[in-house]
Amino acid sequence: MSSKNVETHKAIHQAFNKRDMEGGVRSVAEGLIYQDKARGVTFHGPRGLKEFWQGWLTALSNVQCSDPTYIDAGDAVICQAFGRGVNDGPLGPLPATGKKMDLCFCEVIHFNQKGQIVSGELYYDQMSLLIQLGHAKAS
Repeated sequence: MSSKNVETHKAIHQAFNKRDMEGGVRSVAEGLIYQDKARGVTFHGPRGLKEFWQGWLTALSNVQCSDPTYIDAGDAVICQAFGRGVNDGPLGPLPATGKKMDLCFCEVIHFNQKGQIVSGELYYDQMSLLIQLGHAKAS
């Protein structure tokens, strides 16, 4: 049986897939610290998490969190999943390429005793992302 924290993590990904930003941040603490480790950027609070999501949605308007596996680690939940979509908008300073992304990622979400998300870390291979989208060459 899944823990409440696992169910909350799943619900956040489901909200992202439905583009339900408000529903996605319902369980997020005001003091959230969310780190995109590949890019070296940190987002703060519910507004920061929505900003993070919007960056991905701008670059890949049909992106989905697919095939997730969740691991209950007490006050943390670990998720391995795939981000899948077509690059139809700018990815930061990089132009859209129309190419597909199928990127494995690992996300670790930490919860407080109230069940609120207080921090998170996202790990993925940025070079694989750039190669898939045609912004870098495989060596």
